[in-house]
Amino acid sequence: MSIDDALRPRRSVLYMPGANERALEKAKGLAADALILDLEDAVAPDAKAEARDRVCAAVADGGYGQREVTIRVNGLDTEWFAADIAAAAQAGPAAVVVPKVGSAADVATIEQALVAGGAPEHTKVWAMVETPQAMLDCVAIASASDRLTVLVMGTNDLAKELHAEHVPGRQPLLTGLGLCLLAARATGKVILDGVYNDIKDAEGFEAECLQGRQMGFDGKTLIHPSQLEPANRVWAPSAEAVEDARALIATFEEGLAAGKGVVTHNGRMIENLHVANARRAIAQSEAITALEA
Repeated sequence: MSIDDALRPRRSVLYMPGANERALEKAKGLAADALILDLEDAVAPDAKAEARDRVCAAVADGGYGQREVTIRVNGLDTEWFAADIAAAAQAGPAAVVVPKVGSAADVATIEQALVAGGAPEHTKVWAMVETPQAMLDCVAIASASDRLTVLVMGTNDLAKELHAEHVPGRQPLLTGLGLCLLAARATGKVILDGVYNDIKDAEGFEAECLQGRQMGFDGKTLIHPSQLEPANRVWAPSAEAVEDARALIATFEEGLAAGKGVVTHNGRMIENLHVANARRAIAQSEAITALEA
C-alpha cells in the first residue's frame, strides 16, 4: 500500500553507518519509519568512497519495504560532497540528507547538484539545520525550494556552537528548536527532532521524545535500534486517543445538526480547531497502520 507523503509517519528516523554492510542489511528488518544511510559522521575519511558505493548499491537494490530510505551526504564545504551528491542522485533514494545547511543559497546549490546528477523527482532534500545562523535564517532555508520537504535538527552541533551543555529539558536549545518549528509550520515542512546521545538512558530518552512530541516535532532522529520502540510509541496516537477523537467528531457533528450554538465533549467546549486536531490524530493512526501492514 502506498502512503501519502503528507501523512507519512516519521516517528523514528534511524541513522545507519554507511561503511557497515551488516548494519545496512540489518536495517531491512528494523521497525524504523525511515532510515538515514550515513556517509558523513559514521564514516572515516579513508572509507568514504567505499561507503558511498555500498550505500548507493543498497538503495538501488531495495529490500527496505515501506521504510523511507535516505542518504546523508557529506557537507557542501567538504571534498566529498560533489561525488556523494552525484552518486546519490543516480541511486534515487527518497531523499538526500545534507548536513549544516545554513542559507537559501545552500539549498539552491544542493538542488542544482541533484538536477545535474539526474536525480528522479521523488528524491527530495532534507536539510539539517545545526548552527545559530541556520536557526535565524530557517524560514528562508525552508522556503527556498519545493524539493526541500524535511528539516532535521542537528542538536549536537547546535549545542557546540552555542557553547551550551546537554541538560535534561534542553533549556539552552529551546530558542533554536522553537525558531525552526515556527519556520517548518509557516512553510509547510516536516521537522524532525535531534538525536539523544546516551543510549543507556532509556528514561531520559523517552522523556525527550515526549518533550519533542509536545513541542510539535513530527518525529525524532535516532542513533541506536533500542530507541525505535519508545519513539514509535510516543509519536503514535494511542488507541484511547483515537477513540476519543472519533467520539469528539461525532459529538460536534451531532451538535451542528441539532443547531446547537455551543457543543461540549467530556465537559469541554469544542470547536472547529478541536475537530481538525481530532481528524489529524485519526489520519496519523491510519497512516501508521498502513506503514506497518
